[in-house]
Amino acid sequence: MGNDSARRRAAVLGRPVAHSLSPVLHRAAYADLGLDWSYEAIDCGIDDLIGVLAEREDWAGFSATMPLKHALLDVAADVRPVAAAVGAANTLLPGPDGWIADNTDVAGVVAALGEHGVEPGSATVLGAGGTAQAMVAALLALGVGECTVLARDPRRAAPVLDTAERLDVRLTVDRLAPDASALAADLVISTLPPGAADAYTERDWQPRQTVFDVVYAPWPTALAARAGERGARVVSGALMLLHQAAAQVSLMTGRDAPVSAMRLALAEIAPGSGI
Repeated sequence: MGNDSARRRAAVLGRPVAHSLSPVLHRAAYADLGLDWSYEAIDCGIDDLIGVLAEREDWAGFSATMPLKHALLDVAADVRPVAAAVGAANTLLPGPDGWIADNTDVAGVVAALGEHGVEPGSATVLGAGGTAQAMVAALLALGVGECTVLARDPRRAAPVLDTAERLDVRLTVDRLAPDASALAADLVISTLPPGAADAYTERDWQPRQTVFDVVYAPWPTALAARAGERGARVVSGALMLLHQAAAQVSLMTGRDAPVSAMRLALAEIAPGSGI
């Protein structure tokens, strides 16, 4: 798919999107690979998506953030198995019949936890959105076929329950609360937006636990700082960001992603982000 001699264009879509670090990661990869490619951030909501794509049919691909992770499935001509199983996508690639939806968040989570040697026997996910759906698939890839999702409104957990059913994962949904017994799991993953996990900082985290917070700016988050003080292992969402972007670079360019160069670029723009 990649052509070293021709300029190709790619972008991240979302709203808000100005804060995205995806351009830093992708541009660093292209530079290291010697590709004359561009990558930009495009403000795009769900209602804008079809029009934005129609104007860019010859582009090399798109990354997507909220609120588009479910909408990508609706505009794609083909959906890759991982994205279909998760029920959410973060990547669009050009195909012979239209756009192909894929999901690299799962690979990003697996690689991030792998860097820390995390091999959980039990796991709990905070939040029930599109990122939580990817977490269920990633946990299965790590050998965890049973987990708990704690949601602020369990009635809105239908999408993640559907993901679990497709993957044959045994999923328990409960209300998110500081005294929830499921917070004692070996691995606790927060997919909550910035600040939303602050209520769980005073929990008596244990050294045997790993706390993975997808929020990475600022790092450490209040949750990660408290868990680290109590001796728990903490994993930053910046690692997930790095590895999911690396997977996207490989899909879009057909080349092995230069993870080291991408990590260095991310460390320069977001020092202390936990990578």
